[in-house]
Amino acid sequence: MSRTRTALLAALALVAGASGTALAVTPGDAGLAAVPCTVDYKVQNQWDTGFTAAVTITNNTTAKSSWSLKWAYAGNQKVTSGWNAKVSQTGTAVTAANESYNGTLATGGSVSFGFQGTYSGTNAVPATFTLDGVTCNVDGGTDPTDPTDPGGGTKVDNPYAGAKVYVNPEWSAKAAAEPGGSRISNQPTGVWLDRIAAINGVNGGMGLRAHLDKALEQKGSGELVVQLVIYNLPGRDCAALASNGELGATEIDKYKTQYIDPIAAILADPKYASLRIVNTIEIDSLPNLVTNVSPRATATANCDTMKANGNYIKGVGYALNKLGDAPNGYNYVDAGHHGWIGWDDNFSASVQTIKQAATAEGATVNDVQGFITNTANYSALKEQYFTINDSVGGKSVRESKWVDWNRYTDELSFAQAFRQEAVNQGFASGVGMLIDTSRNGWGGTARPTGPGATTDVDTYVNGGRIDRRIHVGNWCNQSGAGLGERPQASPAAGIDAYVWIKPPGESDGSSSAIANDEGKGFDRMCDPTYTGNPRNNNNMSGALPNAPLSGHWFSAQFQELMKNAYPAL
Repeated sequence: MSRTRTALLAALALVAGASGTALAVTPGDAGLAAVPCTVDYKVQNQWDTGFTAAVTITNNTTAKSSWSLKWAYAGNQKVTSGWNAKVSQTGTAVTAANESYNGTLATGGSVSFGFQGTYSGTNAVPATFTLDGVTCNVDGGTDPTDPTDPGGGTKVDNPYAGAKVYVNPEWSAKAAAEPGGSRISNQPTGVWLDRIAAINGVNGGMGLRAHLDKALEQKGSGELVVQLVIYNLPGRDCAALASNGELGATEIDKYKTQYIDPIAAILADPKYASLRIVNTIEIDSLPNLVTNVSPRATATANCDTMKANGNYIKGVGYALNKLGDAPNGYNYVDAGHHGWIGWDDNFSASVQTIKQAATAEGATVNDVQGFITNTANYSALKEQYFTINDSVGGKSVRESKWVDWNRYTDELSFAQAFRQEAVNQGFASGVGMLIDTSRNGWGGTARPTGPGATTDVDTYVNGGRIDRRIHVGNWCNQSGAGLGERPQASPAAGIDAYVWIKPPGESDGSSSAIANDEGKGFDRMCDPTYTGNPRNNNNMSGALPNAPLSGHWFSAQFQELMKNAYPAL
């Protein structure tokens, strides 16, 4: 590697939209063997005045417990936000320092982070980097904006960064038809592939190709994410009846060949290569293998069966493997929510179970972009008026009936902790989290405005909690719920996006038994008169009356969600 070649490559890097690999070298270095570190800087997306970039550091020297990467821009680039690193800028000089959860950098280990910025004119790749004071020089690169460049198609760190998200026209039309619904009908929601027939469209509705074609129209010249819900496991939702599926417990081959394989084939069509496909993988599946199997009091015979036959593990592994092969595919595995997985005996075990699936059927942990929590659930994003560390009258908040010894009080703290536990157990340090905020706003007149009274720990928690459910285990068509934070990218450390995967207004399950050909049963947790079971400590269900089958339009719920939205509409 000559200084002349380095200078030439630095000049070539002035082409807008380029990327580069920076190699830390010592004078006289004749090859890569002595390189103490590499820094790979890629401009992933670029538009008129802005861009997103992904940076990967590989450490080839002594292991580090913290790190700091520095560079300077030749132009007027300004960093506006970052993720997986503390990114700051003074003048043209930029510093990216580790977060608390990714400071460890082993010999041979890598860490990735990303950021969004603005520019005008050219957007040159920085010519020089230093990692903890070691100088790095540019050594070539690829242009992700050039389809003939072999570097194109590399997955980005956060698919939501710098991208629009697909607005499902079928949901949008239903929302817009509701009084006041036009206020949110332009929000992006998930496309649920909840049975084999959904791939080609049910009852004249849009199939997967129709959605992807419409997504190309919405995309324009920028980047666009399409959110798919992969949701059809054999013996689906073994602990609930309202969302049972079409495949029996043993039909794993049918799941593979008639469901996953056709989806993968469509997504592999080069026509859709410019779309970012986010696959949320099998909602409410793997956590059931931890919490609802024998000898737990919450065990069900169906969950015992699915644990014994291994078809949840095989199915998720197969989906991750097949869908993870696409260069534009991003898999996020369902991780339940804090009111399900937040207890000590559930938390680490759930990560272990997901890792088992992520290394089955040819899948690897690299097929997992991240995890999604609170899908189709109601757990508050952030409890403002009490923390897990508070105590009243000598009693910890954990001793309250609401928290019930959980380690977490809300979804944000849970999701960030779950991410760190996943990294600790061998998932990539760059994995991100999604949080479904479609129905966890809990606004309206019932929303507290301050802490509860300190009479006792239960009064304190109940008076101040944002989540107004009767019990944190209640999950079906909850009365009083509201729309939550609007979909947005990179809202907090470790969080790739807040998303609306569950389309507001679609029922969780019917309030009474309804005959159907969709394989959906009647779950008493959707019955407002039901007095509960061990999974919700035998409390009332808190469900709305007169609900239709799961997935069907529920106008009364949609109106209530808008009325109680927080932030308000």
